[in-house]
Amino acid sequence: MNKEILRLAIPNIISNITIPILGMVDLALMGHLGSEVFIGAIALGGVIFNFIYWGFSFLRMSTSGFTAQALGKEDHQESFYILVRALIISLAISIVILLIQYPIEWASFQVLGGSDEVESLAKEYFRVRVWAAPASLSLFVITGWFLGMQNAKDPMIIAITVNIINIILSFIFVFQFKMDVKGVALGTALAQYVGLILAYFLFRKNYHQIIIKLEKKAILNMVALKDFFKVNSDIFIRTFCIIAVFTFFTSESASENDSILAINSLLIQFLLFFSFFIDGFAFAGEAMAGKYYGAKDLLNFKEVVRKLFGWGVVLVVVFTITYVFATEFILKLLTSNKELIEQARIFYPWVIAIPAISFASFVWDGIYIGVTASKAMRNTMLISSITISQPILFFLKAWGTMPFGWQWLYLWEAGELFKPFYINQVF
Repeated sequence: MNKEILRLAIPNIISNITIPILGMVDLALMGHLGSEVFIGAIALGGVIFNFIYWGFSFLRMSTSGFTAQALGKEDHQESFYILVRALIISLAISIVILLIQYPIEWASFQVLGGSDEVESLAKEYFRVRVWAAPASLSLFVITGWFLGMQNAKDPMIIAITVNIINIILSFIFVFQFKMDVKGVALGTALAQYVGLILAYFLFRKNYHQIIIKLEKKAILNMVALKDFFKVNSDIFIRTFCIIAVFTFFTSESASENDSILAINSLLIQFLLFFSFFIDGFAFAGEAMAGKYYGAKDLLNFKEVVRKLFGWGVVLVVVFTITYVFATEFILKLLTSNKELIEQARIFYPWVIAIPAISFASFVWDGIYIGVTASKAMRNTMLISSITISQPILFFLKAWGTMPFGWQWLYLWEAGELFKPFYINQVF
């Protein structure tokens, strides 16, 4: 079983690691332009798209879970219809986003703080990158479907291709054409459409045998759609809580000053970097837990849970040691601003604690997504966000310790400890 976990986890790790690397490259491109306002603009623009795309990440999660269960039942026809339904929904959502992009922009900057210069640059970033919405949401669906089919190789190929193209284009647009934040946004948007085209060809190559003539009645299967929307609504609430936590974190930072915003934007990359490694095993958990759930194989399901947590502990050890010795080296790769690095040193202990504090939440999410236990995911995140993070946020602000506030972010993670109490309800 460890071999199967690694077969799925390693390509997912390779896929995922390109994402934080891309974020780091974007920050590094801005960090070497000579002003902290460019870093802040990318941070604020990124928050808006985190809100949009993380908010609709249920498209990937639910597609992955339902597809894995259909595979466990050996129902390939339903697997194909799951993909079609999810793509139709993603396209509809994308059209709505494009139609209301200006109200989204206005509302976003009513909530987010920042200096006038940072806000102006962030708006330029938003107005370009928003046009990638159809490709981005479709890639969520296709990636989730591939994972549900126990295929981690194709998402890896897509992710690597998209991010290499993104980095190359962003570099050219920023330094060759002097487009600063607009260049980063345009590179991201164009790369997403290249990824969508590649995903189509990979699907046709590897799954042409399950393509069947579409029937309107099967697409509009009300039982399947009801289950899909029920799971998606729960995951949306869960994801909204996550977005709210990170949005408040960035917004509070921006309300302090541009330096605090820049420091937080740099150090949060350490959390994201670890998350995309541990998510490789969480994605393996989605595929395998969903398959065994669909096949009603409780014995192998529990074995997967145990082994995933074993691999999680291994990653905690590796990353904790790395962060102890290499935090400043990584920061110097991200920015040449010596003043920011000097101010960030006081927060290194919080960075070092990231792996041990957060790994369990990622592993549990993968397992629960695989079995589409969306109610448990929703409830634990609500408990975490409302009864833990909000009171802590209030006290930290009252005590004047909010300019960085990693204490609050960590205590929010503690809500994930409620997840094990739901495991016996899965079967």
